[in-house]
Amino acid sequence: MLDQAQPIIRVTDLHKSYADIEVLRGISLTVAPGSVVSVIGASGSGKSTFLRCLNFLERPTSGTIAIDGESASIGHGPAPSARNIARLRSKLGMVFQQFNLWPHMTVLGNVTEGLTQVKRMGRKEAAEIGRHFLTKVNLLNKQDEYPAKLSGGQQQRVAIARALAMQPKVMLFDEATSSLDPELTIEVLEVMRALANDGMTMLVVTHEMGFARDASDRVIFLHNGRIEEDGAPDKVFLAPSSERCQKFISSALS
Repeated sequence: MLDQAQPIIRVTDLHKSYADIEVLRGISLTVAPGSVVSVIGASGSGKSTFLRCLNFLERPTSGTIAIDGESASIGHGPAPSARNIARLRSKLGMVFQQFNLWPHMTVLGNVTEGLTQVKRMGRKEAAEIGRHFLTKVNLLNKQDEYPAKLSGGQQQRVAIARALAMQPKVMLFDEATSSLDPELTIEVLEVMRALANDGMTMLVVTHEMGFARDASDRVIFLHNGRIEEDGAPDKVFLAPSSERCQKFISSALS
């Protein structure tokens, strides 16, 4: 079990390039267990690429990623094995901009598919776990519905329940509300706030400045693939040392 004094996430000198375009330029950070870290920045700053590199949806060009004691390094010795990457991914749950639900499965079926196929769990046990997490996102009454019958906000909450059902150590959110109308955004953010209050470690790429300011323990501002500001929300929003961060927040809040 991870010592609470130790970071649950440690990223060291992470780089990502596409041909001659360097998107991430040496990101290093640690994240404490139970903390909520929001990642903000302009489009193209590397936010989503950073999140996708953490679970090797994008393979980093170089650097080291450690999640809850499982680490993988690129560019230092042998490349990580498929098993190594699978163990690292098992520590992470991820929620994307798009819901990516299976349209031919019910809500409960979507939430339990990973449990039965990846964890080889029996259907009865998987269903019990699935219902538990559907309750957490206030959708137990929709367990027998199909995704087409749900609103966008409801579909995204199912996606959150599906990720939670795998019982990850860390939840990653990649602009989880960007495709939703304001009213539906609110219901998803409420679920995310509840997870934060429950002590779930969360790394959240977001354009929702209210969430970043009010629900985060820490805010990171990325610019051109580098961390340009990193601190408590009050410091980042009210007294950033970076002029670029100041301009970004002023524009985002106007």
